[in-house]
Amino acid sequence: MSGSKQIVIFYDQSCPSCVRDRQLFERLAGNRARLFCWFDITGQQDVLLQRGIEPLNALRELHVQGLDGSIYSAIEAYSLLLKQIPWFFLLGVFINLPLIKPMLTSLYRRSVDKRLACEGRL
Repeated sequence: MSGSKQIVIFYDQSCPSCVRDRQLFERLAGNRARLFCWFDITGQQDVLLQRGIEPLNALRELHVQGLDGSIYSAIEAYSLLLKQIPWFFLLGVFINLPLIKPMLTSLYRRSVDKRLACEGRL
């Protein structure tokens, strides 16, 4: 994964909605899907910690490693991904705006925490 020319998306393959989100994103990305490397976080605590990602946080919010090696999480991660797809570039900018980002972050965290609690994983 290091030195990669791809954006690494850390996702929870044991989460059905996360898998559906991945499939949708790959369809929307079309040919640009090759820009992304999907990494299943299941059982990968050591790899996550090596990259400065707390395993519990990896369950609670999307993490992405950019081409420069920087780690982005939650809405910033979604923004980075959306900006890679021409049709969704403006949406990627919009969700990161100062008034929008805090609201989306709150909704996102509540939704994920509810899902994890229902699954008995939080």
